[in-house]
Amino acid sequence: MKGIIFTEFLDMVEKKFSIDTVDKIIESSNLASGGSYTSVGTYPHTEMAELVVNLGRETGIPVKDLLIAFGNYLFNRLAVLYPNFVIFENGLLFFLESIENHIHIQVRKLYPDAELPQFNTKLIHEKKLEMIYVSERHLGDLAEGLLMGAIEFFKQEASLKRERQLDETIKFTIELI
Repeated sequence: MKGIIFTEFLDMVEKKFSIDTVDKIIESSNLASGGSYTSVGTYPHTEMAELVVNLGRETGIPVKDLLIAFGNYLFNRLAVLYPNFVIFENGLLFFLESIENHIHIQVRKLYPDAELPQFNTKLIHEKKLEMIYVSERHLGDLAEGLLMGAIEFFKQEASLKRERQLDETIKFTIELI
């Protein structure tokens, strides 16, 4: 998992909780990295899982809720850090359709070793999109938060429905209201 995900997670924890909370979750985790991350480094996704679980223990907030909140936060941070990846003029559904064939291609150019989830999309009609999320990391909650962040970012009213398909697959349906 790319280090930017870790650095942004720890930044979110510091902003929403405190620097002491960051220190506590790092100290209570058994991290090969020692909790020291660079945005361009690559780290095991298991370290993120351990940090989130320990944040849940520290705050009493369920891991699912923390991952969704982080995904929402992360989308907005990535939109600031990489504005050229966010396609404004054609709206939310066009942007979501472009993730796999535009954004992920650009991410792989920047980070050739990036292990990205797969998003297969199907436009049902002009106001409804299905996205199939596939990842062996089981971060569907993070993906849901990212989608919520995209909906907020594009300032379009939309419903978001989530259905578990298979072990590593989740179907999200986004419909403009």
